[in-house]
Amino acid sequence: MTDLSAFAITRKWPARHPNRIQLYSLPTPNGVKVSIALEELGLPYEPHLVSFETNDQTSPEFLSLNPNNKIPAILDPNGPDGQPLALFESGAILVYLASKTGQLMPQDTAGRYETLQWVMWQMGGVGPMFGQLGFFHKFAGKDYEDKRPRDRYVAESKRLLKVLDERLAGRPWVMGDQYTIADIAILPWVRNLIGFYGAGDLVEFGQFKEVQRVLDAFAARPAVARGLAIPARG
Repeated sequence: MTDLSAFAITRKWPARHPNRIQLYSLPTPNGVKVSIALEELGLPYEPHLVSFETNDQTSPEFLSLNPNNKIPAILDPNGPDGQPLALFESGAILVYLASKTGQLMPQDTAGRYETLQWVMWQMGGVGPMFGQLGFFHKFAGKDYEDKRPRDRYVAESKRLLKVLDERLAGRPWVMGDQYTIADIAILPWVRNLIGFYGAGDLVEFGQFKEVQRVLDAFAARPAVARGLAIPARG
C-alpha cells in the first residue's frame, strides 16, 4: 500500500484509499473541472471536501500542498516514474490527467497545442471575467451604486461568449468531433454564469445559440452529472 504520510495534507484529510488519486476540492466551476475529468477518465480517486465555511483552504495542511490556498488540488500516488505527485491549478491538473491517460486530448502535436490554447483562454479570460461579473451581480458588488465595474465585466463576458459561440459553429465540441479538456475547462464556467450567478439575461445569453447547444450536450453526459456533485457538500 502506498504511504502518503510524508504529505502533511493527509493529516487533515486522511487517505482511506492511498493508492487512489486524492482530490481536495469543492464543487465550484474550477473544482468540478477535475472531478468531471476524473469521472470521464474512470480513474480511481478519493475526494475530500475543502470547506470555505471553515477556511480549510488556509489551513497549514492545505497550504502544504497548495501555497496559493485555492481549490482544486490533487495528490497522485502513482505519478511520473512511480513517485507521488502533488499538483494545484485546475488547468495544470487537466493537462496532467490527459497526459497520464492519453485521453481527452488530441494525439497529434498541432491538435494538442490547439486544445491547450483554449484551456489557457478559459484560465486567463473566462474564469476571471465571469467570476468578477458574478461578484458584481450576485454578491457584495451588487450593492455598489456605481455600475461601471459591473458593466465592464458584462461587456467582456459577452465578448468572450461571442468568441466561443463563433468557435462552436458547426462543431460538436470546442475541438470539433473530439471531446477534450477544453470543453471540461470552459463549460462549467458558462453553466455557473447563467445558473448560480443568474447572469443569463445580463449577458443576453439567448443570442449565443451554439454555446447553449454545446452546454446542453455537456450537461447530458453522465460523467458530467456525477462530477458536478463531487465532492459532496455533506
